[in-house]
Amino acid sequence: VRRVPLRKMKSLRQRLQEQGLLESYLEQHPYNLAAKYFPGIAVEPLENYMDDEYFGTISIGTPPQEFTVVFDTGSSNLWVPSVFCSSPACRNHNRFNPAESSTFLSTNDTLFIAYGTGSMTGVLGYDTINVAGINVRNQIFGLAETEPGDSFYYTPFDGILGLAFPSIASSGATPVFDNMMMENLVDRHLFSVYLSRDSQPGSFVLFGAIDPFYTINGISWIPLSAETYWQISMESVSASGAPVACSSGCQAIVDTGTTLLAVPIRALRTLLRRLGASSSGEISCEAVSHLPDLVFHIHGKEFPVPPRAYVLRSNGYCTLALQGMDVPTEEGELWILGDVFIREYYVIFDRANNKVGLSRLP
Repeated sequence: VRRVPLRKMKSLRQRLQEQGLLESYLEQHPYNLAAKYFPGIAVEPLENYMDDEYFGTISIGTPPQEFTVVFDTGSSNLWVPSVFCSSPACRNHNRFNPAESSTFLSTNDTLFIAYGTGSMTGVLGYDTINVAGINVRNQIFGLAETEPGDSFYYTPFDGILGLAFPSIASSGATPVFDNMMMENLVDRHLFSVYLSRDSQPGSFVLFGAIDPFYTINGISWIPLSAETYWQISMESVSASGAPVACSSGCQAIVDTGTTLLAVPIRALRTLLRRLGASSSGEISCEAVSHLPDLVFHIHGKEFPVPPRAYVLRSNGYCTLALQGMDVPTEEGELWILGDVFIREYYVIFDRANNKVGLSRLP
C-alpha cells in the first residue's frame, strides 16, 4: 500500500495571465478536448492544458532520475522527455538519460501520441520505475524525442503517467498499474484518489488500498460501461429538482487529467442559459450564492456538485468550470467528470471488479 502525495501548483492559465501572455497563447494554440476520446485513435491531449494543477513525483532508472508527472486516469501510457529531444519544451524540463541508467533496455519501437494542442513522438524503452516506493521492474515507457510547438514548454510537469486500461495504450504498451498488479506489488487491484479543494495540501493517489478516513459517508459502487477509460453510464443531470441535460441517459468518464467538467455542446448551451451565464461562461460573482447544485444521477443515486465547486474565481471574475466537447459514442453523448467533480468525492478505481467507487467528502 503506497501513497503518492500530489501537490498543487499555479496553473498554466494563472502563470500566463501574470506574464500578460494568456491571450496570445490561446490564439496560437486552438484546443480540441474531444481529440482524446475518439475511439480507435491513440490520443492523449492535455485535457485542460490551462488549469492542470495536481502533480506527483516518480523516478526512472538506476540510479533514479526524478520526474514530475500528471497521474491521468484518462490515458494509459507513461512517457517523459529524453535527452534525445531538443524541442524547447524538452530543454526546460527534466530529461531522462538512458546512458546513466544501468537497468535501461532499449527497443526499436516508436511511440506517437496526438494531443489537443500538438503531439509527441519518441521511442519505447524498459527500466525500473519507482512510484511511492513501489519498484516496477522492466516497465515500458516512452522517451520523448520531439514535442513540437510550445504547448508543453509552459507546463509545470515533465510527463504523464496513464492509469486507464491497456486497451487504449498507444503502441500496446503495458500500463504501470497493470504491471503493479501482475507483479503482486499492490495488496488490492485498485487505487484511489483524493484531490484537495482550494489551495489545501494533502492530495494523493493511493495504490492498493482505500483510506477509511475518506469513506465515512459510505461508498457508492458504479459498474463500468466500458473497459477503456474509466467510463460509466449516467441517467441524467438535474438542477433545482428538474432535469437540465442527459435526460435520456449518457456516458461519463471519470478523468483526473481533465480539470473542468466537459459537457456536450447542446447541453452546455442549456446549462449556460439555466445558470444565467454568458456564452463564454462568465457569470456575476454576486449571483453565485443563488446558483443550484448540479446533480449527477448515476446508478440510481445522486451525486451533487455545488456552485462553489463548478464556479472558478480569478482576479475578481467568475466563470463556470464547464467546457464544450462533442464526442460521438455508440452509447450516446459523452461527459467528462474532471477535477471539478472529483474534488467533491474520494474516488476508488477498482480494476478487480471494474467499478468506480465514490464517497462524498465533507
